Amino acid sequence: MADLTLLIEATGALAGAGGVSYAKHRAPRLYWSTVGLPLTWGRFTWSYRSTMDVCGLTVQPSGLRAFMTRNLSRREVRPVPPKVRRVRPTSTGLRITLRLPAGLEPADVATSSERLRHAFGVQSVTVAETKPGFVELRMTGYDVLRRVHLPRSAQPRGLRVPVALREDGTVFERDYRAVPMALTLGATLSGKSVYQRNLVKGLAQLPVGLIGIDCKRGVEHSRYAPRLSALATDPDMAGRLIDALVLEMGERFDLLALHGVSDVWDLPAKLRPVPLVVLIDEVAELFFVTSKKDEAARDRTVMQLVRLGQMARAVGIYLEVCGQRFGSDLGKGATALRAQLTGRVVHRVNDKQTAEMGLGDIAPDAVMAATSIRADRPGVAVAGDTSGGWSRIRTPETSPADAAAVCREFAHLTPELPFLAPFRPPARQMPPMPTVPPLVSPQP
Repeated sequence: MADLTLLIEATGALAGAGGVSYAKHRAPRLYWSTVGLPLTWGRFTWSYRSTMDVCGLTVQPSGLRAFMTRNLSRREVRPVPPKVRRVRPTSTGLRITLRLPAGLEPADVATSSERLRHAFGVQSVTVAETKPGFVELRMTGYDVLRRVHLPRSAQPRGLRVPVALREDGTVFERDYRAVPMALTLGATLSGKSVYQRNLVKGLAQLPVGLIGIDCKRGVEHSRYAPRLSALATDPDMAGRLIDALVLEMGERFDLLALHGVSDVWDLPAKLRPVPLVVLIDEVAELFFVTSKKDEAARDRTVMQLVRLGQMARAVGIYLEVCGQRFGSDLGKGATALRAQLTGRVVHRVNDKQTAEMGLGDIAPDAVMAATSIRADRPGVAVAGDTSGGWSRIRTPETSPADAAAVCREFAHLTPELPFLAPFRPPARQMPPMPTVPPLVSPQP
């Protein structure tokens, strides 16, 4: 009887261990909430002071504190770590608020984030300054970028479009009011197109005008035709469309001057022109020319794009530029245009120079992260902006058919803009798929 009891207990223990292992790989959120969170919290509490000391995140106490410790408490004077003000568990990790002692700054903690990640046994640690003297350690308990699903609460609103998930479990949003112009870089099969599909899928649900510039004969943007107010499919047509946008920008500035305001969002809602988002796929096609006689048209198109990048934000025209590379080697005006693109998203690239083109001038620390993206993780990218902050993100898988279906569903939101009438794409009809005979005759 005792042997049978021991066998049952051993079988139960094995089943429990197997269940925990299965949950860790197949249901990581459940595993974190039930097992990972208590273990990590305990490890953090037990080893916090020693970890901070080893990582160089302690300072010598003030003279008064050292005197009180030595003479009243009769204890050894030890370096002082940041004081833990708050520990808040989440469904993906831990949020820990620290009060920095005099002599430490947020950059010191951020530099040690990789050491803290290994010390506390978590997937990632990011550091965010919440207010002067306070930082928040955002620990992620498991790889949230392995299978990306945006929460249901992440819905497009205003001019904010949720497009990806950060490695700390928060939603990465493309906010056109805060970051009006952006550049997205990535090699072939890096997930750049998936990022753009998620962006179009969200923008299609908002009361904005979408303008596509796809010089690859429209192979990417033509499927969004029901929701596009304009579409250019070759460099010549793109040049004429950009000229029309510059003229519209001038008219909108006249409207602002007439009402004595400097921003389109200061106008009354009934007078405010519709916001326009210009989606440029493979921007290099606007720079390349095949003959010397085309250089003048190319230079004009680039100059007009630079003008839009410099001034169009105030009148509600926003640029979303995509490409594989974007540097001075493209030609005249490339660097000037890139300087106007505040937001940067860099997917896997083929060389370090491309990562530096996208991130080197705004977040140098992010260049190494961009060059370490694995080829088997399409959709993973590094997002940065001119504040110097950056984060790893990954977009959820969205097929071309899904994005096209959303564009058809919200086609009624497409604004009728007379100045874009010559560029309005026709309704796209999919050709019938040819019947392909089977390679092997079926068995009788």
